[in-house]
Amino acid sequence: MATLPNPLPELAGDPSGRSLGLRLPPGKLIDTTDDGPWQEPLLWHAEKAAAPGTWKALGAPAARVGLLPVLVDLDDSQGGPEDWGLLPGETSYPGDHDADDVLAEYWEEETADGDIAEEIEPFGPDWPGLAPGGVLVADPDTRAAQVADALQDDPDSYVEQPHLALVPARRSADIPAAIGWSGPVNYEDDVARLCAVLRSWEDRFGIRVVALGLDTLVVSVAAPPAGLAEAEAVAAEHFAFCPDNILQGDHDTLRGYAKDLVGQTTWTFWWD
Repeated sequence: MATLPNPLPELAGDPSGRSLGLRLPPGKLIDTTDDGPWQEPLLWHAEKAAAPGTWKALGAPAARVGLLPVLVDLDDSQGGPEDWGLLPGETSYPGDHDADDVLAEYWEEETADGDIAEEIEPFGPDWPGLAPGGVLVADPDTRAAQVADALQDDPDSYVEQPHLALVPARRSADIPAAIGWSGPVNYEDDVARLCAVLRSWEDRFGIRVVALGLDTLVVSVAAPPAGLAEAEAVAAEHFAFCPDNILQGDHDTLRGYAKDLVGQTTWTFWWD
């Protein structure tokens, strides 16, 4: 995929990042992929778990030099990014894909056999199209910092051991593609296609990619749906993006899932 100049190699000889205008804690550069070492680091992550305020203190200055913040889960049972089987060599560029086309393809594949007609009501097998954008109720970057802090304080969070990471990426939605994240590989083996959808959500709903685990993605939402009809339209996109959210989640219907999206400031996705 197309990339910006990567500031991370400078951290090899300058771990604190002072030459970049940063003051980083002890951390680790990751270049491990499923195909062996990558030609340059894909991300940096702190050695210690993130504390409330870490995102704002370190993420905002890093963003000014082209390194975007994201929490990575270093849960002992799943390891960290060096254990995730990253696939940057098999990742295309998010800007080469159209979100509407991507979601329409997923929707048609998932609804083709007609076995889930009740689960996807009020919609049918034809892709309903993109949901209208929401109204910003917070600054997207401020909301991202709030959600990051909340994840660190929540014992029931999907992110058990969050560590702040910095990724060279053009925009937050591109972070999974920038590192070749393989969390959804059983559903989509080119994560850039999903990042195209994240870009669209960034534009319409003010999302930011806040956390990644082995197969889990958490985004903050600054313009969530305000009513049920809007939420159902968004839920259709979520179903196409990650069917497991509905078919294997707490709700087994799109309508039930949509009720929880009204005003929701965090969206979490998990692929089996």
